[in-house]
Amino acid sequence: MAAHNAQPSAMDRSAAPDAPRVAVVVPSYNHAPYLERCLRSIFAQTFPPAELVVIDDGSRDDSPAVAARVLADCPFPAELIVRPNRGLCATLNEGLARTRGELFAYLGSDDYWHPDRLRAAVAALAAAPDAVLACGRCYVVDAADRIIGCSPYRAEQAGRRALRSLLAHEFVPPSPTVTYRRAALERERWDERCRLEDYDLYLRLARLGPFAFIERPLAYWRWHAGNTSRATAQLLAEVLAAQARFAAASGLSPRALRRYQDRARFRFATHFLLAGDRARAWYYGVRYLGSAPSAVAAAGLFARLLLPGDVLAALRRWRHGAYARASAPR
Repeated sequence: MAAHNAQPSAMDRSAAPDAPRVAVVVPSYNHAPYLERCLRSIFAQTFPPAELVVIDDGSRDDSPAVAARVLADCPFPAELIVRPNRGLCATLNEGLARTRGELFAYLGSDDYWHPDRLRAAVAALAAAPDAVLACGRCYVVDAADRIIGCSPYRAEQAGRRALRSLLAHEFVPPSPTVTYRRAALERERWDERCRLEDYDLYLRLARLGPFAFIERPLAYWRWHAGNTSRATAQLLAEVLAAQARFAAASGLSPRALRRYQDRARFRFATHFLLAGDRARAWYYGVRYLGSAPSAVAAAGLFARLLLPGDVLAALRRWRHGAYARASAPR
């Protein structure tokens, strides 16, 4: 089923007549409670996209009905596709094929954007004509839209250093912050065999050019309580597999691959701790201690590992409150 809304734009796309066209895709799957917030954040962009395509990937909730209702208010051309489940990578490739324009961005149906998100990306790519994508920092929010964290990435991890930072798994741009040049995506699309859609693609794109970086957090990525140790272990397996595929395709030496994979394993000690699996956190922290990026990083991990669970939870609550206060409107 497909529905089309071709209303003329109610907003001026840009002050510049030759501004690039941006296509936005929302891969929607079982996020009915969050979907309206997601879509209306796209409608509110100060640099509106030229088109919006929402692809419902076989949702079992009422996401298609929510999308149809909200898209009736869309101030620019929009399309809703409802079809059986094919997976996220297939959905993104379909969205790319259905859209036009020099730039492409997608937004998960449970995430949302600051109104200046696309404007900042267009400016960043204009300032870095050799960049294959623009990315940046984003806030982490809970189910009630409370800010509970912020991605820790820095500009020096991007640029021409992006490939090295990605391989060490110290820098993985959050998908709500990424705007791609279509020309790069036409060369390196999402691998539909992958469950971890973006990391594999980022590695391949980083060989084509640098990543432009936006310091100001302009996207909101939703943290779900369903994060488990099992899911974290699957995520680690996907990261290691993507690194191995990249090494085979690029001629990276076995020794260099092992170094990068061990660095990733050490970093996943923190992910296991956040998932509540102290045993695996201790295992990866101790087993791969020699791959810690710094003595400070190693000390920070073990300081958290040694804290009692209730103290660690209290520190998290304090940190969440600090993020919320720091990001409150002034």
